[in-house]
Amino acid sequence: MSAAEGPLVVGVDTSTQSTKALVVDAATGQVVASGQAPHTVSSGAGRESDPRQWWDALREALHQCGDAAREAAAVSVGGQQHGLVTLDARGEPVRPALLWNDVRSAPQARRLIEELGGPKGWAERTGSVPSASFTVTKWAWLAEHEPEAVRAVKAVRLPHDYLTERLTGEGTTDRGDASGTGWWASGSEAYDEETLARVGLDPALLPRLVRPGEVAGTVRDGHDLPFSKGTLVAAGTGDNAAAALGLGLRPGVPVMSLGTSGTVYAVSRHRFADPTGTVAGFADARGDWLPLACTLNCTLAVDRVAALVGLDREAVEPGTGVTLLPYLDGERTPNLPRSSGLLHGLRHDTTAGQLLQAAYDGAVHSLLGALDLVLDADADPSAPLLLIGGGARGKAWQQTVRRLSGRPVQIPEARELVALGAAAQAAGLLTGEDAAAVARRWKTSAGPVLDAVERDEATLARISGVLSDAAPLLERGPGSD
Repeated sequence: MSAAEGPLVVGVDTSTQSTKALVVDAATGQVVASGQAPHTVSSGAGRESDPRQWWDALREALHQCGDAAREAAAVSVGGQQHGLVTLDARGEPVRPALLWNDVRSAPQARRLIEELGGPKGWAERTGSVPSASFTVTKWAWLAEHEPEAVRAVKAVRLPHDYLTERLTGEGTTDRGDASGTGWWASGSEAYDEETLARVGLDPALLPRLVRPGEVAGTVRDGHDLPFSKGTLVAAGTGDNAAAALGLGLRPGVPVMSLGTSGTVYAVSRHRFADPTGTVAGFADARGDWLPLACTLNCTLAVDRVAALVGLDREAVEPGTGVTLLPYLDGERTPNLPRSSGLLHGLRHDTTAGQLLQAAYDGAVHSLLGALDLVLDADADPSAPLLLIGGGARGKAWQQTVRRLSGRPVQIPEARELVALGAAAQAAGLLTGEDAAAVARRWKTSAGPVLDAVERDEATLARISGVLSDAAPLLERGPGSD
C-alpha cells in the first residue's frame, strides 16, 4: 500500500457496459488502486440489464483494488442516467432494468407531452421535454405493457440509487440524477405530484432526495465488501453530473463527452427550460444547473460502421460528397426515436475510409448542433472545448471535433472522470469542501490543447441539408408504411 498524504476515498462509475472503482488519495487526487468488471446489455428491441450484475461487478471491481479499498473512509457512486430499476418488497429486481438507450417508450413520451401541458409546460415544470430516454416514459411503458410487474413494485430507483441502497440499506438519490427522471420539478426541486399521478406512480416508492454535501448513509454489515462498517456513503449522482464534478467544472466551460452516447453540457447558474426539447435542463450535483444535450449514437455507432466496412476506427479518409447519419439506435438529438442509419451521396469512387469519416461527421454534427444552445449567452465562444469520454483519445474523433467546431480542443489527461467525480464527492464529505473545488485542487482538467482550425461550414451545411430533406423518412422509421 503506497503512502498517502490524506484519507482514501472510493469513486464508482457504473456505466452501460461495466462498473469501475477507483481508490483515490483525498489530499492529492492520486489514484492508488483501481478495478473494473463487465456486465451485459440485452440486444433486440429493448436495452435491459439485470441490476444484480451491477452489484456483482462492483464487488469484483472493489476486490481488485485490494487492501487500498479496505482503508477507504468514504465512497460515492456515479451511474448511468435514466434507467428504471424496479424492486420488490425484498429489494430484489422485479424485472431487468430498462436502460437510457431503450427507446420503446417513444409513444408514451409523445402521449405524456400532450397530456401534461405540451413541450412548454414540461420544460417549465421539469426543465426538460421528456424523450424516450427519460425514466417517466419507461414507467409509463411498463405500466401499459407489463401491468403484473408494476403491481409487484415496492420501490423505484435509478441505477446509482440501486447501488447506493445496497451499500447503506437506505433508499436515496440526488438532485442531479433525479432531474433526468421527468418526475422531478426543477422549480421546486421536489417530486412533481401531477406527473406522478398521471403515470400512476406512488411517490412513496421513490427514494429520499439527499442534498449536496449531505451524507446518504454508512456502509452496513452483511456484504462481501472490503469496506469497514460505518464507512461514509455520499449521495452519488448521474454520470454526466459526476463527470462535471470530476472536471471541477466552472460555469460557461463547454464539455463534449464521447461515449456510447454523446453529450454536450456546461455548468450554468441559471435554470434552463428549453421547450424544443433539444436541451435538457438537468440539475448538477452541487446546487447549480447542467444544461445538456445527448445523442444516442456516438462511439458505438461509429465503431459499428468501421466494422461494416472492414476498417480500423482511425482509418478515415477525407471526402466531400457523402453523408452518413449514424442513427443506429434511433436518435434523441435530433429527436428521431424511430430512425435508423441513413447514407446519402454514395458514388463509384467513394472509399470505405470516406464512409467512415462521414460517420464521424454525422455523429459530431448532432452534438455541435446543440452546443450553442447549452451555453449561456455570455459564455466565451473561443474557450477550449473539453473533450472527454472513451472517444476523446482517438485522433479521428479529435480532428473531426476540431474541424467541425472551429474551437480549440482540450483533452484532459485524467481518465475515468465519472469515478473521479464520485471520489471528489466522497472526499468532500471528509473535508467539508465543495466537490468541484476538490477536483480543481486535484487538477483533473489539465491536458494538452489542440489549436482551433477553420470551421468546415460546407460539411455542416451538407449534413444539415440531408437531415432536413430526410426528416419525414427518418420520423417514420424502417418498415413503416
